Amino acid sequence: MSNTANETDKLHALARKIVEKHCLPAQALNSKLTGVTPGTQAIANLVGLLRDIVFPGFQPSDQLDQDNVIEHVQLRTVELREQLRCVIDWAIKQDGCADHQGSESVSLTDCAEQLVDKIIHCLPDISCALKSDVLAAYDGDPACKSLQEIVICYPGFLAVTVYRFANQLYQLNVPLLPRMMSEWVHGETGIDIHPGAQIGKSFFVDHGTGVVIGETCIIGDNVKIYQGVTLGALSFPKDSNGQFVRTAKRHPTIEDRVVIYANAIVLGGNTTVGHDSVLGSNVWLTRSVEPHTTVVMEKPKLRMRSGVPSEFEPPLDFQI
Repeated sequence: MSNTANETDKLHALARKIVEKHCLPAQALNSKLTGVTPGTQAIANLVGLLRDIVFPGFQPSDQLDQDNVIEHVQLRTVELREQLRCVIDWAIKQDGCADHQGSESVSLTDCAEQLVDKIIHCLPDISCALKSDVLAAYDGDPACKSLQEIVICYPGFLAVTVYRFANQLYQLNVPLLPRMMSEWVHGETGIDIHPGAQIGKSFFVDHGTGVVIGETCIIGDNVKIYQGVTLGALSFPKDSNGQFVRTAKRHPTIEDRVVIYANAIVLGGNTTVGHDSVLGSNVWLTRSVEPHTTVVMEKPKLRMRSGVPSEFEPPLDFQI
């Protein structure tokens, strides 16, 4: 037997071991991930079309005026509709369609078309919400020079834009696609907003890197958060069989006009931050606070020294 044949046999044996160790249920083979899985470029294209529809003229390549802006938005909406139809058709073939269950008269293709119609008709509401978000960013950041700067440059606003769209998909029970969108923008910005979170109008994420907002989090209007903030779960309730209760509220509620500064952590489904409160940097909060409350960590003690270090205090030599 040639070396090539030996190598083929070894690879065959290795492949068999991999399949035998397959941890997914047997029905996951062949019946799941049918068709071509949309890649990151497909998600990026959806986001680009959405931004071009909601903020026409803000893209550098746009040459728009009052005479052609409506036609431009119409053409982009047609493109978005077609791309949505493809990815939603793929998504519901993986995990099914909530509207299709129990109805043999509605095909999955018809279900996809109905979902696309619903999403397209949500675009004016998404546009209105994002307008309030961009104005909140402009009003909340003195370094900002224009609304266009926010739309084009701010990672926090990009993350919120994707969230607004993914949240509509989530509410319509579109499988997989909302999480694919949120994870795409997570990779782009370092901001992780679960599409199931409920976020009110005029929401501003300043700087943003390291922000985490959990699925069952409820955020009111006019809330501002900074980089490194975590709105997470304190514990995971389980049923009598020891399985996670996935429908339980695990993440905090943030009421209107709250400001949360960098690296603060708020945990727990029963934790509510009352309206008009301020959470200082590095706060660790696992219980509710009343409205109009300021929460800060006790000021740490700084040690400083000057002059030439003695033999008992060698100089610091940090190498990074």
